[in-house]
Amino acid sequence: MKSVAIIGASGRMGAALIDSIRSFENLKLVAAVEQPGHLDVGKDSGSVSGCAPNGVSITDDTAAAVIAADVVIDFTFHSVVPDTAALIRKHRKAYVLGTTGLTNDELVVVEAAATAAPVMMAPNMSLGVNLLLSLVKQAAAVLDVGYDAEIVEMHHRHKRDAPSGTALALAKAVAAGRDVNFDDVACYGREGITGERDAKTIAVHALRGGDVVGDHTVIFSADGERVELVHKASNRGCFSGGALRAAEWLVSKEPGFHSMREMLGL
Repeated sequence: MKSVAIIGASGRMGAALIDSIRSFENLKLVAAVEQPGHLDVGKDSGSVSGCAPNGVSITDDTAAAVIAADVVIDFTFHSVVPDTAALIRKHRKAYVLGTTGLTNDELVVVEAAATAAPVMMAPNMSLGVNLLLSLVKQAAAVLDVGYDAEIVEMHHRHKRDAPSGTALALAKAVAAGRDVNFDDVACYGREGITGERDAKTIAVHALRGGDVVGDHTVIFSADGERVELVHKASNRGCFSGGALRAAEWLVSKEPGFHSMREMLGL
């Protein structure tokens, strides 16, 4: 049995992970972490997550949590990631990172961690979304610039970053399928008199509202037909289950970056 530490235990994903881990026979929760001063520090993490008490109290000692675990799962705000990644490098623990919106400087710290430990950094841990990424790349290779590529995503009103990391990953999958540099053809929303659509453009649009867990649609439009590839998450169980499956798989891997698609054989 492998021991797991969850960083960001009181967040939406943290709560989903604490609930979901109970169904994994080979994983055991040994630490749940929140930032110093958080109101949930000292409380039972199971109770905070909305399930039965589990005897693991939420702590603000990230270092102790990393030391205690075989694998660390991190769903926190991007600015918190470097401190955790530095501990991952120091103690050589497997690291599943689901946080999006990292700056280049923050990413450098994660890259350094991957020199000493196995790291899986994915914008979306859902098995369905990772299958979608593969399908989108294949579709883009077949449906060339004669098909206008647009990505639309919608999330709950509390999401802090836009567009979502998953939407960007899907847009980059389109670019990879077409063998182009995404930054050269990216378009983020439209306003005013924009003129006719450039055929080379890959556009990304972000919607926010209500309690939407996560909807992503990739649209290929041509004269006379439209192809849409869609993923809709109705709860966070698909993300937490995928992250825990990733943790189970990653813990035995060599240092370096690993991917969900590698895990799935895609």
